Amino acid sequence: MCGYGGFVRYRRSYVEGGTYFFTVNLLERNKTLLVDNIDALRDSVRFVQCRRPFRIDAWVVLPDHLHAVWTLPQGDADYSSRWREIKKRFSKAIPKTEHLSTIRRRKNERGIWQRRFWEHTIKDEGDFKYHVDYVHVNPLKHGLVSQVKNWPYSSFHRAVKQGIYSMNWCG
Repeated sequence: MCGYGGFVRYRRSYVEGGTYFFTVNLLERNKTLLVDNIDALRDSVRFVQCRRPFRIDAWVVLPDHLHAVWTLPQGDADYSSRWREIKKRFSKAIPKTEHLSTIRRRKNERGIWQRRFWEHTIKDEGDFKYHVDYVHVNPLKHGLVSQVKNWPYSSFHRAVKQGIYSMNWCG
């Protein structure tokens, strides 16, 4: 992120076939919209994944934000349009109950998501493991559970079945 002339310019890293870590936040960080509407979120992700494939290496949905590690197909680096479509489909699937700022109202936007998301390009196996572990430990880090295995909205359970983690990993 570079600032110049009063403007902020966001630089994204695009690597075709790359693996990325993402953080995507709700606009109002005190809401529980994501877990309250988990089926709408899952449907939105499935819809986009069917049309624009990507592999979900790790995923956790918390009440007000989510983390994910994705790998894109060879020759494809367009994660931004995938996130845009997931956010759009989710927003259309849930009732309009959020407060809208004048700017968002004028632009005909919902007040659900922060406009941007954070991404990190995974550099190597150690970086991959660090970020996958970070995804899975996040509910424990935020005090939502006393053991990672107790958070239902996580790919941790799939990773246990695959033998990547033991059921009692980290707590």
